Order: sequence, then structure tokens, then C-alpha cells
Amino acid sequence: MTQSAPLPPSAPHGALPADAIATAAVNVRDLLAGAIEYAPPQRALVVYDRRCALNEALTEAYRRSLPDGRFIDFDTVAPEDVLAAFAELGQHDLVVLIQSTSFRLEAFRIRIELFKRGLKVIEHVHLSRMPGEQGLHYIASLAYDPAYYRGVGRALQARINAAPSAVVDSGAGALLRFDSPLEAAKLNIGDYSGMNNVGGQFPIGEVFTEAQDLEAVNGRVRVFVFGDTSFHVNHPAQPITMIVENGRVTGAIDSTPEFDNMLEIIRAHEGEVWLRELGFGMNRAFSRERLVSDIGTYERMCGIHLSLGAKHGQYQKPQFKRKDARYHVDVFAVTEAVWLGEERVYQDGAWRV
Repeated sequence: MTQSAPLPPSAPHGALPADAIATAAVNVRDLLAGAIEYAPPQRALVVYDRRCALNEALTEAYRRSLPDGRFIDFDTVAPEDVLAAFAELGQHDLVVLIQSTSFRLEAFRIRIELFKRGLKVIEHVHLSRMPGEQGLHYIASLAYDPAYYRGVGRALQARINAAPSAVVDSGAGALLRFDSPLEAAKLNIGDYSGMNNVGGQFPIGEVFTEAQDLEAVNGRVRVFVFGDTSFHVNHPAQPITMIVENGRVTGAIDSTPEFDNMLEIIRAHEGEVWLRELGFGMNRAFSRERLVSDIGTYERMCGIHLSLGAKHGQYQKPQFKRKDARYHVDVFAVTEAVWLGEERVYQDGAWRV
């Protein structure tokens, strides 16, 4: 293996205000204690780069929270040095990855391989997509409120699992109906008890499911943001109204060339555009007004998101063969209300359970 290529000069801490770094340190400390349950004598290794201001701020936050941790600048060492540092760690030790894009170590799938070794992992990715004020939103999204995430998250899970149906009301008469029970809900709430792995990609805050019978999904939903082909947030000037019939997107009112192109790409490879995931985002740092450009981060936005395309690794359906399911594109619904059975669980921009 060879040394990483030279990179642009690092961003100064001054690119984000000092109080933002202090807030990041508090949020990181709470995540480590409350979600990851990290404590000495567990060891900690932080691998970072310095290509953007948000990386700099988060790295400093972890330095304050992990004074005995080992820190490695990914761009100043050879890849085999990073792998050797991983190899020195034992079960239940912690690895933190702070990445302007996403670290590449040839065929080494970092998070998966670290989980196989029994390590705890916190992964921050694509931070360079969130400059300036977006970095402040990202820092805010790392705040860990266990009473909210665990209490509301598990209450939503219980209601989803018991609901005979669901409705998403996105205003202007647009109702999307799930006339089917829902699949057993999955949690991303910073509670890893009973799970094989501790950690994952941050920020957290989501409960997700899909219809047991995908063809029982019909109606209309207004989409105000969707993921583009580069995994960035695309925010059209006005919401696009998707028409859904028998679980498939059959039309789009007030569409844009970019949205039409995304639908055509899916149709070209999968034949039609299925609607699959029903995601209940919980992270209150993100809203319709507070966006970040990275779609994987914004997915935690407090409200409803859906996925387009046949791909969904968590739920297997007989009509889809894994090798043929290629696309999972997140779209975000204007969320006025959500009903699970007869119970309204979302109102005035918040979950009510």
C-alpha cells in the first residue's frame, strides 16, 4: 500500500465558533456515556482527517472527551498503519471515524470489519457536504436525550407493530394510505442492549418499517426534499406531489427535471418505481427549515421519509430478488399528521406518543 495523496490545507478551528466546539464536546461526551456506554479501561482510537472545519471541530470535541485516547490523522500515515492500530484493540474498545468523505482502505469495509472484532464504532461520514451553518445543525444533531429517544422511540415501535394501517397527511388534501399492517419496526435510537453491535453511523434518531403488503399503499404525498444521484439533498422550489397506486409511483405533479430523471433511472433498471420504507425520523435538530446537504444525515429529520426503489436490506419481500433490487432513494414528506390505526402520533412538528 502507498501513502495517501496530498490534500488541501486543513481548515482552522475558527471556521466554526468556539461555542460550537464546546457544544460538540458536551454532545460527544453524552453520546459516549449514554449511548455507547464507553468508559475506561476500554481503549479509544480516533481516526480523523482535517479537510473541513466540521472535522476539525469534532476532532477537538473528542480530544476533550477522550483525554487518554489515541488520535491518528488519516492523511499523515500509510493505510497499513491504520489497520495495525485497529489490530491492537480488543473487544469492547472504541473506534471513532471522523471523515470529510469516507475513508478507503482498499477491500477493508471499515465499520463491518470492526464490528466483527467486537469493537464499538462511532462513524461520522461525508462531513465536507455540510459547511458553515449546516455544521452547526450537525453538531446539534449529536445531542443525546435518552428519555426522548428511548421513550418515544420504543413507544412508536410498539404502536407501529400493533397498527392495522397507517396514514401520512402531507397537507393540501394529499393522503398516503397504508391499508396493511406494518413490518416489525426497527430502531436507531442509541440503545444497543440485546444487539450484536454497539454504534454505527451518527447522528441517530429513526424508527422505520414498511407495509407488509406493499401493494396496499395508495394515495398522494407531497415531497419537499429528495436524494439526488450524488447523495445530496435536492430541495425543489415547491413540493412535488407523488401519486402512488398499488405501492408504485405512477405520477408526479409539479415535478422537476431532476426528480423526473431520478424516477427514470429507477424505471430503467427495475421496470417500475416501488415505494418501500416508511421512516419515522426523530432527530429534532433537522426539520423542513433546518436542512443539511448530506442525504444520509438528513434522513434522521423529525418527520416522515419514504424510500423509492426495490432495494431494502432489512425487509425481504417475495417479489424482489436481491440481485435485481438496485435503488433505495430517500424522499421526505411534508408531514402535517401521521395516523397509526385510529391514533394520531404526529402533530405540530413533533411525535405525540
